Amino acid sequence: MAALFAVGAQGVHEDGTSLVTHFPPGTDLEAVHATITAADPMVVIETSLVPDVDWSEAWKSRITSHELGALTVTPPWLAEGRDPARTIVIEPGMAFGTGEHATTRGVVRLLPARLRAGDTVADLGAGSAILAIAAAKLGAARVYAVELDGEAIPDAESNVRRNGVADRVHVFEADAAAILPLVAPVRLVLANIISSVLIELLPIIGMALTDDGSAILSGILQEERETMLQVLAAHGWTVLAEDAEDIWWSVAIAKA
Repeated sequence: MAALFAVGAQGVHEDGTSLVTHFPPGTDLEAVHATITAADPMVVIETSLVPDVDWSEAWKSRITSHELGALTVTPPWLAEGRDPARTIVIEPGMAFGTGEHATTRGVVRLLPARLRAGDTVADLGAGSAILAIAAAKLGAARVYAVELDGEAIPDAESNVRRNGVADRVHVFEADAAAILPLVAPVRLVLANIISSVLIELLPIIGMALTDDGSAILSGILQEERETMLQVLAAHGWTVLAEDAEDIWWSVAIAKA
């Protein structure tokens, strides 16, 4: 591997027993072969030309717009010409939640049936604040976007401003279990978190909801569905609606 870097390799990837690397245009391949062979006379070398790609721009082709019922989630470069009232524009960054993950899409699809105009909403594990923004676009009067990861907060705040909902969405760097009782009562809780954390939060979510409130949970594998249904029933929750995509399951619930 040291020999590869010595002759100008731009990163090295281990693929089983092979090493894969890339050299910039104009590299003297004869010199590369000589150096590598000197380091390991038994080495087998295979080379091929690849297109000259600007990866700083090419990655954008992997991000698409998603039509999710009442709302569309899109990156900024695909937002032109769309209705701002029905469009969530998310700049892909470090924070989780660009619309590219099925767990996010599941919550957005379940959201319109659970949300009333003027509701107060808590988005736990908010990441990019995409779900908080969705709630505001659908008519929530106040949304608390709670995220424990401090590195995600700038992305969340930027997305809130970009979507014109800063007057309704308030981003907090905090532990969901600690802050939810402080912002209660709320009529709707959104939580796209791993199932083990969701189970821990169920009692706190139940106490934070209004009498007619509900919650939408996501981040649950379809193979965990039966176990989660048993847990929900044991905690006194009723299933209102379900959404499934790929290996993921989302569910809307209310206290029985």
